[in-house]
Amino acid sequence: MDKIIRMANQTVKTSPQVYARIAGVLYLINIACGLFGEMFVRAHLVVAGDAFATAHRIMGSEFLFRCGVVGDLIMHITDVPMTVIFYVLLKPVSKDLSLLAALFGMLQTAVLVANKLNLVTVLLLLGGSNYLKAFDANQLQVLASLSLSLHEYGFGVGLIFFGVSCLVTGYLMFRSGYFPKFLGVLQALAGISYLINSFAQLLFPALADKMFPAIVLPAFIGELATCLWLIVKGVNVSKWNERLRTGPVVESPTGA
Repeated sequence: MDKIIRMANQTVKTSPQVYARIAGVLYLINIACGLFGEMFVRAHLVVAGDAFATAHRIMGSEFLFRCGVVGDLIMHITDVPMTVIFYVLLKPVSKDLSLLAALFGMLQTAVLVANKLNLVTVLLLLGGSNYLKAFDANQLQVLASLSLSLHEYGFGVGLIFFGVSCLVTGYLMFRSGYFPKFLGVLQALAGISYLINSFAQLLFPALADKMFPAIVLPAFIGELATCLWLIVKGVNVSKWNERLRTGPVVESPTGA
């Protein structure tokens, strides 16, 4: 990762706008893949509280379910270059905080990628392999539903790290001078939204069910606004270069 960051640092000095636009396009792909997996695949195939119906829907549309898994993985692939680009673009504000946001973002990606194995487990349990004949059909369907529930909780855990990343990113954008302050506010609200939703899911699941999807609406608005701004406007290059010359807005605790 250090090598990638050094290469990006060397290039972005002459073309921060190009990197901002790349980040915007990657962000749009990220959002589209996330919506596809959650809203158009699993929301269509998973029947809450009915393991039998869920299993039959998944196996009746197995390719769609697999496409949802692949779409999620594409989403996480885009996470990596996006994280590096945001680190470089926000580094002039504070190197330490920009690195902190990047590390939390990478933690989110690692958790969510590992979490995809719960979806693969669903396919294995319902795939009819000979070694599964030790279980009857009802048991396999229940185990598949358990894996789907684990994926849902794993998704929430991953978003805790992303929520912190959004908070730090929002603060840096607000202080940058080369991004509009409202984008920083929206990113911070997205982070708060994710944190509330994920911790409610762990502590008060009944309440979380009542709040969803309204609680994640600010997150969607914040991320989409940032995505579209990066594509259409990018960064204010002159102010970015000025910030690069004058030094960070937020000094590190060591003064380095």
